[in-house]
Amino acid sequence: MYVTPEGKEIFVLDGHAHFWDGSPENQKNIHGKQFIDCFYAYHTGLSPKEELWDKKKFEKYSADDLYNDLFIDGPDDMAILNSTYLSDFYKDGFNNIERNMSVAKKFPNRFIVNGAFDPRDGEKALEYIHFMKETYDIKGVKMYTAEWNGTSKGWRLNDPAAYKCFELCDKLGIKNIHVHKGPTILPLNKDAFDVHDVDYAATDFQGLNWIIEHCGLPRLDDFCWIATQETNVYGGLAVALPFIHSRPRYFGEIIAELLFWIGPEKILFGSDYAIWTPKWLVEKLWAFQIPEDISAERGGVQLTDEIKEKILGLNAARLYNIDVAARKAEFSAHPISLAAE
Repeated sequence: MYVTPEGKEIFVLDGHAHFWDGSPENQKNIHGKQFIDCFYAYHTGLSPKEELWDKKKFEKYSADDLYNDLFIDGPDDMAILNSTYLSDFYKDGFNNIERNMSVAKKFPNRFIVNGAFDPRDGEKALEYIHFMKETYDIKGVKMYTAEWNGTSKGWRLNDPAAYKCFELCDKLGIKNIHVHKGPTILPLNKDAFDVHDVDYAATDFQGLNWIIEHCGLPRLDDFCWIATQETNVYGGLAVALPFIHSRPRYFGEIIAELLFWIGPEKILFGSDYAIWTPKWLVEKLWAFQIPEDISAERGGVQLTDEIKEKILGLNAARLYNIDVAARKAEFSAHPISLAAE
């Protein structure tokens, strides 16, 4: 729970977190090392100095580290763990559903775990979607369209094989489709994260919510045009938000564009843990105001406290059918420090 300087309690649902193993022991090849090294470069390049981790901890942190950083030292009430397998790079996967479920079971009611699948696996992908729903009752999945699979270096949301998978997700009630459409990560290809396929999939699957992680950066303009016309497309702030420290004016332009085009109901907070920890992100977001000249160019958009509250948790709670009042009461009755013990 985040408590504002004025004493108001804000429900925080962190929409983009991970419990990964990027350690050398799990790296399958040079590409596994390149991937985690690229993550670490984002971490060191955009974090405040006092928030930097050493490389060994960054590569593989514990479940207790995760819990502490999100819920005890951090302001989160709940967090979504998004699975990312990268099986061509990591022996046991980078951030698989079993690893995520292990921490969710250790700390009940704090995590929502999303699955992942690769439509290039054909019938096996469909079988795996059934397995995840039947075994874990997932409500969402994470798509990584630039992930390698043998000789393939990426796929598109509107590929025929992908459509078969999304049809099954819709049928099974897996409604929240989180898609990485943001900066590339070495050695993945930048073009495979292009946002234009979102337009097709969102139009053809009206019953699904398309949460576009990283709001399309560095393709923000394209994303905004698509998300404006597609009522079921949302923007995740992970990766965009850390610029609030390193380039605050740039962040002001990003958030003003999003507010102007898609409005406050379709923007979701995400820390992208463990690239960044949520405490400083939430504190800086609550204190942030859009520069007057940037606001004036976009119809006077403002980042009010009400809007910040929606972004920090209420919007994601709506997509996942979370009863915020009930969760607040539950967490208040069971203080998080006791849960950790």
